[in-house]
Amino acid sequence: MIKIKRLVKSFRYAVKGLAKIFREEQNLKVQSFAGLLAISAAAYFHITRIEWAVIILMIGLVILMEIINSAVERVADILKPRIDSYVKEIKDITAAAVMLASIISIIVGAIIFVPHVF
Repeated sequence: MIKIKRLVKSFRYAVKGLAKIFREEQNLKVQSFAGLLAISAAAYFHITRIEWAVIILMIGLVILMEIINSAVERVADILKPRIDSYVKEIKDITAAAVMLASIISIIVGAIIFVPHVF
């Protein structure tokens, strides 16, 4: 059976985590702003429901990758000193995942918005 008190507590922790990462991570703010621009463009161009779904999924993917990247960086910092070469590699790899998700979302955005612009 679902325990409502426990569920509410869980959501409260998740919101606290989201607020903390949004305060501390500059890249998340930039990516969120880009997502808002994409949503504004989507509303302006009256894109289809499928295009809306794809835009929302891409925004979510980039933001989720940034959150995962930040969590992995924090864990890596706890496990090994910052100067360790493996820690640097781990951080570089997770940053690359965020960058790749961002590039893919730009390409998808171009596929959706370029026909509306021209």
